[in-house]
Amino acid sequence: MTLQVQFVTLGMMFLGGLSLGGLFDLYRVLASQLKAPRYAYYLLDIFFWIAGTLLVFKLLYESNLGQVRMFIFIGLLAGVLLYFLFFSPVVIQIILWMIRFTKATIRVIKKTVEIFVITPVIWLYRATVVFLGFLLAIAIFLYKVMLQLLYPVWKLLIWLVRPLVRRFRIPSWMKKSGQSIAAFIRRLF
Repeated sequence: MTLQVQFVTLGMMFLGGLSLGGLFDLYRVLASQLKAPRYAYYLLDIFFWIAGTLLVFKLLYESNLGQVRMFIFIGLLAGVLLYFLFFSPVVIQIILWMIRFTKATIRVIKKTVEIFVITPVIWLYRATVVFLGFLLAIAIFLYKVMLQLLYPVWKLLIWLVRPLVRRFRIPSWMKKSGQSIAAFIRRLF
């Protein structure tokens, strides 16, 4: 391995250490902001270490085809230390700001959907129910008026038809079946 490849590898591992520090701060802040069950943190730990390991091995493979030397660990350690000494507070504040911004954006979207979609649908539903109730009340009123208006005509019709019905004898079996049908219909309604 040439000296140039070793310096490139050291630089890549230094950047990998910086990246691991940033990934750890991201994990730490997100884990503190999540209200998750305890077992979820174990899964997040596993995810963090898998992502960190894949990042380091990808950088190592790209820089020197995966050869492990002592200066690789020195580069990683130097990158992590430099990150935590100088960049960690700033990155944590940026991550917290991004979380607050995301929460505020979600609140605005939810409020917008509530104002422009849900509230009009509720008002439209209520207006439809009131309108249909009004139409039903008018229909019932008109039905009662029609019954009152047709009642004398009905009485007159019965008075006119009664002599004709007396002349015709309805068989008893027909009366019984008619009564049973009428009783069945009364039970339904």
